[in-house]
Amino acid sequence: MPQDSNSGLAGAANAPATLIILAGQRFGVVNPLASRAGVSHKCLAPICGKPLISYVLETVTALPDITLIRISLEPEAHEEVGEIVAGFAPRGIPIEIIPNQPNIVDSVLRAAGDGEGPFLITTADNVLITPEAVAEARAAMQTADAVICLAAKDRVRAAHPEGQRGFYEFKDNGYANCNLYGIANRKAFAAAEFFREGGQFMKNPKRLLRAVGLVNILLMRFKLIDIHGAMRRLSKRFGLTIEAVTFADGALAIDVDNERTYSVCEELLPLRKPDEVRL
Repeated sequence: MPQDSNSGLAGAANAPATLIILAGQRFGVVNPLASRAGVSHKCLAPICGKPLISYVLETVTALPDITLIRISLEPEAHEEVGEIVAGFAPRGIPIEIIPNQPNIVDSVLRAAGDGEGPFLITTADNVLITPEAVAEARAAMQTADAVICLAAKDRVRAAHPEGQRGFYEFKDNGYANCNLYGIANRKAFAAAEFFREGGQFMKNPKRLLRAVGLVNILLMRFKLIDIHGAMRRLSKRFGLTIEAVTFADGALAIDVDNERTYSVCEELLPLRKPDEVRL
């Protein structure tokens, strides 16, 4: 008998996953935090005594169902990041550094290679990421082709009042992106087209318009749709099942994006990951 779509998704979600860490930066542009720290890439900038990417690797290399990690990064930084990666070799999870591409979607596709999935995708500046967050994203992949992880405005502000200033406003709440995504299968890479222009929709609304369409923008603009209704419409647009995971832990929406959020994470890291910081 043919397998139904939900059982197929469950099989993919339960399979060992490849985790992709996006660590590159815009071609020809040195990130201001990297410049301040005197390093070539933001992922190498220290916070609480360690490079940003070390905190992400510390978390994801301890997960039992991650069997391969691929870091997407400009070739000129491979050697420096490779030295950090070498420190995690005893944990036994293969870590490969893959040349990135000018576009975020093409970088993800190259890092995915010929794998069938499932894939988890995060960023090298997502220093507050937790095993529980990854597990929650994996669980949602039981029933979804693609998963977008978010945190509600009140949760983010409870974690830190300066953690985020921009939110996507819906009928039920405002939400911030947590830089954690799940892709259950090759088909679901169609959803990655949502980010082809690099995300940053709060800074460039035209990108959001091209990604989700005018009707969906208007529904959001006038708060006529809640987050789950928006995911249903987005699913229809891409011909996939796309679900939003809304984390109770608002700190998961805070990454090291600029000087302000660097300071926030510098304050939160000793509280949330005391065994990892070097003060």
